[in-house]
Amino acid sequence: MMELRDIEIFLVVAEELHFGRSAERLLVSQARVSQAIRKQERRIGAPLFERTSRTVRLTNVGRQLRDDLQPVYVGLHESLERARMTASGVTGKLRVGMMPFNLVDMHFYWRAFRSRFPRWELEIRQLEYVDPFGRLRDNDMDVLVTWLPVEEPDLTVGPVLCTDPRVLAVTADHELAERTSVHLEVFADFQHATAPSMPDYWEDSYLPFQTPQGRPIERGRVVNRAEELINQVGMGEIVHCFPGHVTRYWGMSNILWIPVTDLAPLSFALVWRTEAENELITALADTVREFGTLRF
Repeated sequence: MMELRDIEIFLVVAEELHFGRSAERLLVSQARVSQAIRKQERRIGAPLFERTSRTVRLTNVGRQLRDDLQPVYVGLHESLERARMTASGVTGKLRVGMMPFNLVDMHFYWRAFRSRFPRWELEIRQLEYVDPFGRLRDNDMDVLVTWLPVEEPDLTVGPVLCTDPRVLAVTADHELAERTSVHLEVFADFQHATAPSMPDYWEDSYLPFQTPQGRPIERGRVVNRAEELINQVGMGEIVHCFPGHVTRYWGMSNILWIPVTDLAPLSFALVWRTEAENELITALADTVREFGTLRF
């Protein structure tokens, strides 16, 4: 019989298709991940993954096991979570995924919600850049805090939490480092990063594909995590445009933040699946509307 932890390890590797990233996500060593997978392969009598020095892929047996285990694992976790909540007197839980950093400026929204609804649990998660709308649709979270516009027919856009000007991150020795501001046109002279599974219109609203004069703004490596992104900037591999709040989150002597004068500020709003709207989501939206929009 597979232990619950081994099931979790298998499902994470089946999603990430990378043993190192899976170990980071699970907060265990890569050796522990490999050991768990080998143990299950011995028990089943067949490989679950095809491994090369460059890729990890599910075998047919692995795909079948993933498809069979995923709903069982989710159902078990939901049952355990409901039992835990009942035992602690909690009657509901709202999971909020953050695309901006969980900056201190927003905390009063969460404190107000928790104060007003003490029997509802509020969970704030920092998200990777990978397919956040898909995570909403997969019921991995209830509400997403993300930049606008969001033009998805099955999603509702709620109140705006904050509006943030734009800054360009460069290394301290970059050729742009002496400038006090930059225009979008110079973006075409440098390499930028991109993220997977973003709708084109949504990515373009964050970082346009072209400058005002029609020059392409080139994307380089695909990046999943904010830490990976800022490390690429710090190594001088790319420049990258951020919302201004990151200057309060990241204080790095080797990175400078240059205001972008002709790129519209980003507005971050609550977004949720229309068919999943419930009293918890409505209560959070009403709380944000009452306090109004932060402007940085």
